[in-house]
Amino acid sequence: MELYVTAFLILALFVILGSGVWIGLTLTGVAWIGMALFTNRPVGDSMVITIWGSASSWTLTALPLFIWMGEILFRTKLSEDMFKGLAPWLDRLPGRLLHTNIIGCTIFAAVSGSSAATCATIGKMTLPELRKRGYPESISIGTLAGAGTLGLLIPPSIIMIVYGVMANVSIAKLFIGGVLPGIILAGLFMGYTIVWALMNPEKVPPADQQLSFMQKVYESRHLIPVVSLIVAVLGSIYTGVATATEAAALGVVGSLIIAGVQGDLTWKTFIDSLMGGTRLYCMIAMILFGAAFLTLSMGYIGLPRHLAEWIIGLHLSPLALIAVLTVFFIVLGCFLDGISMVVLTMGVLLPTIEAMQFDLIWFGIFIVLVVEMAQVTPPVGFNLFVLQGMTKKDIGYIAKHAFPLFVLMVVMVLLMYFVPEIVSWLPKHMEG
Repeated sequence: MELYVTAFLILALFVILGSGVWIGLTLTGVAWIGMALFTNRPVGDSMVITIWGSASSWTLTALPLFIWMGEILFRTKLSEDMFKGLAPWLDRLPGRLLHTNIIGCTIFAAVSGSSAATCATIGKMTLPELRKRGYPESISIGTLAGAGTLGLLIPPSIIMIVYGVMANVSIAKLFIGGVLPGIILAGLFMGYTIVWALMNPEKVPPADQQLSFMQKVYESRHLIPVVSLIVAVLGSIYTGVATATEAAALGVVGSLIIAGVQGDLTWKTFIDSLMGGTRLYCMIAMILFGAAFLTLSMGYIGLPRHLAEWIIGLHLSPLALIAVLTVFFIVLGCFLDGISMVVLTMGVLLPTIEAMQFDLIWFGIFIVLVVEMAQVTPPVGFNLFVLQGMTKKDIGYIAKHAFPLFVLMVVMVLLMYFVPEIVSWLPKHMEG
């Protein structure tokens, strides 16, 4: 019986999505259909109470604030300054300025929270500069597509906030847990760039100019605004001075100050950033509300419990389960964006994950990592869309050159599985 109900609801989901209805409304509609047809519960009351409950969650207030912070920074000279500060230090590294993509994305990820925003902001600055200096477009685009995904893994991360709310785990611990995996993944990306540069030395242009150590230090002054903002936002969370929501408010104030000091804060940029953040948050919030109601509906029907029992009945080893879920999310990522993937699946998967005794903080970072992979898989890879709009290249071309970095993300999943301390060490250390 449950199999037929599941098949029917999945079919309803894809039919409604395929007709062009917004994802949030689709989720609400499917939940309504499920409750009306397969339970005796009063649908209207349940829907109103669930939507109000999820909308009034205090934890969720961090989300629009971090989105707004990213929108403000998107409209400043911050990214341009980052390039000026980083470039002099990379002349002796194989691959030279190609590393500005990866390091720039790593730094900006720590003040953004969105993969697309990180990819677009850094790409707007690095791609023209790299093209002007004669770096091959293929490797420039490939490394940017992969490194842009760090916007999800390195805190603050919008996906982590969504997962934390749904799984009822500490968002601060999720943020802390994402730091080491993010740095290691950035290191893997840089390692790939170094290997590529050593294998193709003729394709890497010579250094622009030789600067003395003191000149390099002087150029690094351009990094002061972004480093100050990172220290303020993440430092306040890690030291326990502020909650994730308070740190997000601090980030908004800090980014407004930076924009003001740089001369980028006009009434127009303020309104544009506020409206851009509001639009994006309303879209995410509608998906979250619909997902909360769908989760309730699935719970009344009993699907999560039956699915958990079925998966446990398969007697999969933890590694086999993680492998299956990795493939599942990569396939799902071909059709849905990251937030939709998390909210659609968590209500069903979390009982199974808890039954298998996975640490929910570790599982949250795993989910973020596989959602990262989905950002560079066609046809619905958001980073691919961003880069296609910026470069006018075919999505297949971009995906092909991002594929080596996709493989490195798979390697990172294996590393995290066999060495879970990569995720758990820092949160435990911070507690201590």
